[in-house]
Amino acid sequence: MRDPIMVGCDLHDETMLLKVAVGQEEPRKDCYANDEAGRRAMIRRLARLSQEQDGAQVVFAYEACGLGFGLHDELVEAGMRCHVLAPTRMTHSIKHRRSKTDERDAQGILEMVRGHVLAGNELPDVWVPDRQTRDDREVVRARLDLSEKLTALKTQVRALLKRNQVSKRQELGAGWTKPYRAWLRGLACSGALLLYGARVALASLLRQIDALEEEIGLLDEQVEVVAVQERNAQRAEALTELKGVGLLTAMVFLVEMGQLGRFSNRREVGSYLGLVPTSDETGEARERKGHITHQGPHRLRKALCQAVWSRVRMDPHEKAVYERIAAKNPNHKKTAVVAAMRRLGIRMWHVGLRVESKGRAAGQCVKGATTA
Repeated sequence: MRDPIMVGCDLHDETMLLKVAVGQEEPRKDCYANDEAGRRAMIRRLARLSQEQDGAQVVFAYEACGLGFGLHDELVEAGMRCHVLAPTRMTHSIKHRRSKTDERDAQGILEMVRGHVLAGNELPDVWVPDRQTRDDREVVRARLDLSEKLTALKTQVRALLKRNQVSKRQELGAGWTKPYRAWLRGLACSGALLLYGARVALASLLRQIDALEEEIGLLDEQVEVVAVQERNAQRAEALTELKGVGLLTAMVFLVEMGQLGRFSNRREVGSYLGLVPTSDETGEARERKGHITHQGPHRLRKALCQAVWSRVRMDPHEKAVYERIAAKNPNHKKTAVVAAMRRLGIRMWHVGLRVESKGRAAGQCVKGATTA
């Protein structure tokens, strides 16, 4: 039996440090530039090593980072197995953190790969979405990023008014209404309440808010374009039929969850969303539940939270469930919100999965009819 070729890679913006081992042999260190030429040279070297070992399988692993999944795609296209590991699920000792080097990191990843290949240990790898899903994410995440920037700008406006002891008039109401915006523009033009420097800063913030809101409108149109594509249209339409779920929330759910059929049950969905409690159990001590894990896509948790408040306002049943859970512990009403988020996430999974299953069944029927 041919010994597999296992590779642990410490990946950086400009470099790749590899620890390469055949079976249980002593690993060797290789270094490559993280550019097109460097990656091609690395793949050629691993391919030659595979040929020297009579076509042994190459198993490659690296930590997920801001560089995305491009290296994964190149390795898979070259016929190699590649695992992208989740840093949050990789345990490191205090000694390791105090003596951290690129070579030690690569060695640690190699040992994980060895344990997986030779002993069947589970790898803390992440699910790698297909390129189309990743491309859809770019549009949706760009739209969410603008919302974050807009919120930050509005916070800056309130902070500026607070620093200059200017209070909002009660008749302007709550929120960023048209009268409130007109009042702010008046402050930026008149020297009655603000001095020159504060007026200049406020005018700049208001212009930035106007520009961002215009850009948000343009990106909303692009989210709609992505939503009506064949790969998303039926699922997005079904999700928006749920109370409190708008098109943006539906698209955030679809692009962040990816292929819904990869989840086997509601527990896996709740765990992926990071909406299950942490557990602390040792020896004969009673198991204790802590805060939620916060693992998984934080953008989706935020979208679910916003949708939950809409559902509580719009749906009497949802409101009753929320109030019942909140009444059990009035000092920790967040528990009721988290429970509602988890219920909504699981409900959306069921709805989307049902549409996916119908689509697959219809495709199989058409294929069978064509074959016949």
